[in-house]
Amino acid sequence: MNGIGYVAVAGQVVVVAVGAPLLTGWMRQVRARMEGRAGAGVLQPWRDARKLLHKEPITPVGTGPAFRVAPALLVATTAVAAALVPLLSTDTPVSGSADLILVVALIALGTLALALAGLDSGTAFGGMGASREMTMAALVEPTILLSVFALSIPAGSTNLPAIVSGAVHDPARLASPAGLLATAALAVAVLAETGRIPVDNPSTHLELTMIHEAMVLEYAGPDLALVELGAQMRLTLLLGLIASLFAPWGIATSASWTALVLALLAFVVKVVILGAVLAAAEVFWAKVRLFRVPELLAGSFLLALLAVTASYFLSGE
Repeated sequence: MNGIGYVAVAGQVVVVAVGAPLLTGWMRQVRARMEGRAGAGVLQPWRDARKLLHKEPITPVGTGPAFRVAPALLVATTAVAAALVPLLSTDTPVSGSADLILVVALIALGTLALALAGLDSGTAFGGMGASREMTMAALVEPTILLSVFALSIPAGSTNLPAIVSGAVHDPARLASPAGLLATAALAVAVLAETGRIPVDNPSTHLELTMIHEAMVLEYAGPDLALVELGAQMRLTLLLGLIASLFAPWGIATSASWTALVLALLAFVVKVVILGAVLAAAEVFWAKVRLFRVPELLAGSFLLALLAVTASYFLSGE
């Protein structure tokens, strides 16, 4: 493996880490424009992070290691997942380890870390948010697994680079019934995993609705900056995963500097478009009542199960 593969892995992590706040700022700007407001600008999340990094970290009395480690663990697990998922290239030194189950486990580990931090804070809000978050995770993680597994059946492997490479050379499978069902199921799961409308509202602190925010209310300063960065990175990573699986065109499948640069440009364009579509949709969507969210996620799980069934029969196994 030459140096291009290592550059591709480092590039994926850097793009997700650096571009995540910009994507969040872009989505906020799109939403503001559609609502008739000027907006704070695309760079506002970076300004917020800089301000938080200059503040003093505050740890509630009585908290243990879980509360202190969770922000760094959230960012670290997302960064490792970004290195594994084929966002720019399918030919990297870690391609053989980029298994679907491992990536979903890393995402779940970050979720678990935040839930434990919410419980460790000892507040009513923290416990409530942790309970709600784990309830959602119990439905979201299987949906993500089944959605991607539906695409892995034609490829004969749960290795993500192998799935993406197969889709690049055989794009017809993406337009099949299994591909369309898997797309719909994974889209709903991503909305729930990233705490977006209609499942959660990242811009509210209402007790009856908040899930993610309830777990991180006790964080301040640099710890809060890491939590916000981790959430933004997860959104970028999952949107990139959707783009790689269902619109894999432009991803480098060989060790070439030209292909890698084109893959970077294609990734930026695809994620920017997905972010704009999501932000525009949130303007017209209403948040679902909390007790109706499990019904929505159960529906997405059913779609993923149907996608696996359709993929199995269409593959002729």
